[in-house]
Amino acid sequence: MKLVIIGYGTIARIALDTLAREAPGAIETLVVVSRENGTERARELVAAVDAGTEGSIAGQTHVVTDMNAALALQPDLVVEAAGHAALQDHGVAALQAGVDLIITSVGALSDDGLRQQLDEAAAASGACHDIIPGAVGGLDILAAVKLSGLAQVLYKSRKPPNAWRGTAAEKMTDLDAIAKETVFFSGHAGDAARFFPQNANVAATIALKGAGFAATQVELIADPGVNKNVHELKVSGNSADFTIRIEGRPAPDNPKTSLTTAYSVAQIILEHIRRPR
Repeated sequence: MKLVIIGYGTIARIALDTLAREAPGAIETLVVVSRENGTERARELVAAVDAGTEGSIAGQTHVVTDMNAALALQPDLVVEAAGHAALQDHGVAALQAGVDLIITSVGALSDDGLRQQLDEAAAASGACHDIIPGAVGGLDILAAVKLSGLAQVLYKSRKPPNAWRGTAAEKMTDLDAIAKETVFFSGHAGDAARFFPQNANVAATIALKGAGFAATQVELIADPGVNKNVHELKVSGNSADFTIRIEGRPAPDNPKTSLTTAYSVAQIILEHIRRPR
């Protein structure tokens, strides 16, 4: 497989480490797309993954800042793991080139215009684009119940106060003063995804698989009583009612990211590797 990963942070590192362990030798060419000021970090990422394996993670490795240079290598799969701006900048180009695209920054799809551009590019080229399950489960039954009619979809994201630092939560509540669980945002998934791009990808994923952005209710909670990223999904529909609670461990170097998100990326890449060609 020829693999392109856009990004060089926590998700990319854990995903590549997992691929090196689970599918050694399966990647013929690895291309990491970085920002202009991030090439050194991207090279360090590749070197770190190689250092943790018996050999190179791929026969060839490249670090580029131009998506066209990555696509010129005729990859089989592009994985976006770098935030909303990266999907906006590179997603359509990948699909226009006929390359399948995996999206981690699902919150960006709350932008109807971007979603339409991606859909049109995929339809024109025959490529596919998909979102990762990330930190949440139950998306299969959610999609099934949707067909029977959904009465309510409520998603609650509960994290320690420190996990909300550097986000709009700092303007909505005093994170230093929180002594008990505090709901600082209550609204629909579209607003959650726009206001909290680093924290609300799960809300967007649930919306896309279920009732849509306007009809998916979201509560964001700072809770000093938890030390994990807790995701709670409550669904009521004509064919079933269900509740799911997942306690995800945060990445050690980035408390905003659940470890399961990175492993979800690795899993979907492994599925592509193992798929008959």
